[in-house]
Amino acid sequence: MASARRKSAVYDQEYRYVIRRVREARLEAGMTLKDVATVLDRPISYVSKCELGERRIDPVDLRKFAELYNKPFEYFFPKRSRRASKRSKDVAE
Repeated sequence: MASARRKSAVYDQEYRYVIRRVREARLEAGMTLKDVATVLDRPISYVSKCELGERRIDPVDLRKFAELYNKPFEYFFPKRSRRASKRSKDVAE
């Protein structure tokens, strides 16, 4: 019997979008992996693994990337359709 193993969230389409945007933001900022690693006081491998999806980016780290690249937090997420946004508002009320 085959295992019903859950796929890692890294393979989720929305998360792949996030990590792609992290790399795009770095390139738009004109920074190298080494530049980012130096500012964040992390190894180059940390930044590289985040961009490759080998390391999960938590919200605190994503905020640090956003500040470093001078991007709003929302930049890293796909735009939601009006319908999805309306549903979120309805749930909140």
